[in-house]
Amino acid sequence: MIVLASSLITTFQAVVLGALQGVSELFPVSSLGHTVIFPNLFGWTNIVKWQSETESPWLAFIVMLHVGSAIGLLIYFWRDWVEIITAFFRTLAKRRIETRAEKLAWLIIAASIPTGILGIVLERVARQATAKPLIASIFLVVNGFMLLGAERLRRTSEVRALARTKGRASSEPDREIEALTYGEGVGIGFIQSTALLAGISRDGVVMAGGLQRGLDNAGAAKLSFLLATPIILAAGVFKVGDLLGTNGNGIRGEAVLAAVVAAIFAVLTVHFLTRWFKTRNLIPFGIYCVVFGAAMIIYNL
Repeated sequence: MIVLASSLITTFQAVVLGALQGVSELFPVSSLGHTVIFPNLFGWTNIVKWQSETESPWLAFIVMLHVGSAIGLLIYFWRDWVEIITAFFRTLAKRRIETRAEKLAWLIIAASIPTGILGIVLERVARQATAKPLIASIFLVVNGFMLLGAERLRRTSEVRALARTKGRASSEPDREIEALTYGEGVGIGFIQSTALLAGISRDGVVMAGGLQRGLDNAGAAKLSFLLATPIILAAGVFKVGDLLGTNGNGIRGEAVLAAVVAAIFAVLTVHFLTRWFKTRNLIPFGIYCVVFGAAMIIYNL
């Protein structure tokens, strides 16, 4: 493997972790859980050592991985974000909300506030407490059952809606993202904060919350992608001092490389998932989390 001078992580490890982040951040399978589990599975003792330390390069590296995937989301949804940001400033000028884009802009803000507050207060504690392969594996199983439960709830709701139509041909239509109330947005924001735990997927819990509030899989997926972007970027800005400080010594070059790889894989992954959720659901991801998580629990005992 290629190792850069004065580096604490190999170039190969940085590329693999970047690719893993770009895929698992957007698949509802917990990127943090996988970046905790895989170094131990691969025998990367240098990284496993970081994860067990209170102060280490690990958090700085993780922040760069997340920034990379957020940049990938920005690239893919750049038209949406131009419209959302323009709509936000338009509401400030006229002091009222009128269009769907304006409602979406403030819905994203409402959902981001509780996640941001809890992230500032609890992030370091939550990640240090769960940055252990066994604990991350347990939460990965929990994440899998949550995904399966969300799909079961959605199907049950569809059956009930169809029954209420009393024989009519179709059930009640799925809600649009903009139809969510600000209170529902805040609730989803609180749910999103559970992704501070390694093994719990940010996109997975947001999708579950969206399905519970009547969105279809495609709408819930897009909501999760839009909500993830500002939170991840804000965390990157908030934690940039870790990378520039002593904790970033020996990993900055590899962290940037990993972020670039994460951005590339994030674009490819979100393109795949936006198509997947138009006709398919969360069940395969739920099964994967339960099976892989259970296997990793046994492996790490």
